[in-house]
Amino acid sequence: MKTNISLETAIIRFAGFMVLLSVALTYWLHPNFIWFTVFIGANLFQSSFTSFCPAATIFKKFGLQSSAEK
Repeated sequence: MKTNISLETAIIRFAGFMVLLSVALTYWLHPNFIWFTVFIGANLFQSSFTSFCPAATIFKKFGLQSSAEK
């Protein structure tokens, strides 16, 4: 299935959504959900050095391509 969205755009949207979700869970459910936010930030930080992103691996399996591959 072809889509107009690139892998990079999907990752940025997913990361933003997950950060907002984790902040909402922290605010409305339990303060310990802040660790979910920390995990997301740490994952983004490490992926900037290693270029390994678990979300990218999953999105590629769904058929998304990077903008360089299009």
